[in-house]
Amino acid sequence: MVTGRLRVVFVKIHLYIGLWLGLFFIMLGLTGAAIAWRDEIDVLLNPELLAASAETPLPVAPATVQAVTDKLQGDPRYGRPGLLMLPAAPHDVFVAWYPLKGPPSAGRSRQVMVDPVTLAVKGERVWGEPGLSRPLLMPTLFQLHHYLLSGETGRTILGIAGMLLLVMVIGGVVLWWPRFRLRAIVQAFRISHGGSWSRFNYSLHRAGGILVAPVLATIAFSGWYLNLPKWVTPLVASVATVTPPGKPVSAPAPAGTPQLGAAQAVSTAQALYPAALVTRVSFPRKAGDPFEVRVRQPGEVRQGSGATRIWLDAHTGRRLGARDPMDAPAGDTFLNWMYPLHTGEAFGLPGRIFISVFGLVPLLFAVTGVLIWWKRRSGHRRHVAKTLQRAGVREA
Repeated sequence: MVTGRLRVVFVKIHLYIGLWLGLFFIMLGLTGAAIAWRDEIDVLLNPELLAASAETPLPVAPATVQAVTDKLQGDPRYGRPGLLMLPAAPHDVFVAWYPLKGPPSAGRSRQVMVDPVTLAVKGERVWGEPGLSRPLLMPTLFQLHHYLLSGETGRTILGIAGMLLLVMVIGGVVLWWPRFRLRAIVQAFRISHGGSWSRFNYSLHRAGGILVAPVLATIAFSGWYLNLPKWVTPLVASVATVTPPGKPVSAPAPAGTPQLGAAQAVSTAQALYPAALVTRVSFPRKAGDPFEVRVRQPGEVRQGSGATRIWLDAHTGRRLGARDPMDAPAGDTFLNWMYPLHTGEAFGLPGRIFISVFGLVPLLFAVTGVLIWWKRRSGHRRHVAKTLQRAGVREA
């Protein structure tokens, strides 16, 4: 239990962060609830762009990956993409990514969708371009939630906001902490009315807050890490082993030596991880860059595209290295959980449903918190007014 001046400090921290950033946290909660279903909603809104003409057997054959790459590379409107996302579900399409010229902070890329059955280009859009049209709605919500529509500047702001949310949650837990008496502990978890809406509001904020505090703290910490990994990773590395960042470099090749084909890169990755599904191929963009192939192994906590990365020499296809979440040191494992926990996908469909419902929590606690603050502020004003009135009477 905290008393005296220290309690006043925690009250002010909890109060001011909540008042200053309450609307901000509400926006993040609501957009997070929506983008937990980003892919499904995106397909529903844009079937002509994102739904294949027929069901595609998975995994996609390496020859199909090569055919799509050749088609794009041979078309002067497109060329070879920087990244090719493979279908991860039977009705998915190929999505080719092309970086657009401009400042890196802009975060804009050209997406070109290719049907895996007919190999026809279904259309394109600019990822990162804000808009409320059907093709741009879900990307815009994603960019708002992850970048505040302002690139790296937005990420920094969001990372700091995640850190402050974590501080606010910790402050709330400290203020909630009851005396070590059975009656006090039971009362701390009770939501009561007693004929008073203000009592109900206060008990809902206090008891409800402690029940959701572990989840809210997890979302706050993971949001801090995902947006500002350079701040958080050293903290984790100080207590657990974390693999240093970076990727291998392809060996120099004789002039005129052709690069590895997309089919060979996919085949090599499948041979290295036979039970995994290849989800992405990143192509070399300059001398020394390797191929980077991402796969999803059975049992990975990160669903969707997975988190297993394989680096292959751009010319020989030799395995240069891999980042395997199923065989990672403790620090890497802890950090690998951050994104799936943040999105709810760590626990499959139930986790995503939970995180969507949880997106309403910031709204609930912002409303109850403001009502508590307003009641106390009004009470304080009435107390001051009465005190001044009595002082005036005495002077008279």
